[in-house]
Amino acid sequence: MAVGVGGTGRAASRGLRRLTSPAGLRGVGTELAWVAAHAALYPLGFRPERRDGGAEPRRIDDLSPQHRGLLAHDAAAAATPVLLVHGMVDNRSIFTLMCRSLRRCGFGQVRTVNYSVFTSDVRVAAAGLGRTVEQVCADTGYERVHLVAHSLGGVVARYYVQRLAGDARVHTLVTLGAPHGGTLAAQVAARVLPLRLCRQLRPGSDLIAELAEPAPGCRTRFLAVWSDLDQLIYPKTNARIEHPDLVADNVLVPGLGHMSLPAAAQVARTVSRALAHLDPDGTHWDIDGTRSDIDCA
Repeated sequence: MAVGVGGTGRAASRGLRRLTSPAGLRGVGTELAWVAAHAALYPLGFRPERRDGGAEPRRIDDLSPQHRGLLAHDAAAAATPVLLVHGMVDNRSIFTLMCRSLRRCGFGQVRTVNYSVFTSDVRVAAAGLGRTVEQVCADTGYERVHLVAHSLGGVVARYYVQRLAGDARVHTLVTLGAPHGGTLAAQVAARVLPLRLCRQLRPGSDLIAELAEPAPGCRTRFLAVWSDLDQLIYPKTNARIEHPDLVADNVLVPGLGHMSLPAAAQVARTVSRALAHLDPDGTHWDIDGTRSDIDCA
């Protein structure tokens, strides 16, 4: 859809007011601090992942009293593998704090997925993610996993679930700042760097159109976490999932920058609540925290 000059100006004005508000300034400060910390951690993200949990959920007596609720309530949910998928030109280090939060909650099998920083095609990356999921299922004996994916990783994971029959393996997909409707940032980037990946992430691209096609019977439930301060998603609401065939919730976490989403305590709480109840039949429940007694930030 074309955006007029007046509409663009009004949107820019609203964005500037939001950015210069007290909450916006705090969000910018948080974003800059986390980007600096992530830059220091980034080289460590290429090292092989350490496995610490085996195939069984953690013992209840290893957890503090306030964090024992998950194992006591649903041991199957605690043991279901959780795979964390990073974004463009990134690695597993972006999930340093998220991993810690999920493990504190009692999730016994939290793993991170590294894919090539030179990835240039969402479809190819999605096929690779599918092979990783199959390997994790074979290693753990679990038929289904959860995925938590940031930025580009969210589009890769959604394509795998929705277009490559990944819904047979993925119970819940949580995306953090993923451009489900494309982003104008990619459109601008494509003018400077004529890369396939930039073209795929533009609003209205063939890949975005493919994700909008019917997906009847998709068994995965979706949660899209988005922010009004995300500097890489424009329009901001393009980080939401709007599809009539998908069981999806969208949660706004205001005042967070793009890189802060995987590190923020409130996002970790939202993710934990989404994964804490493993419905045996895979049916939907409202992701509003009312059925969860876990607070693992």
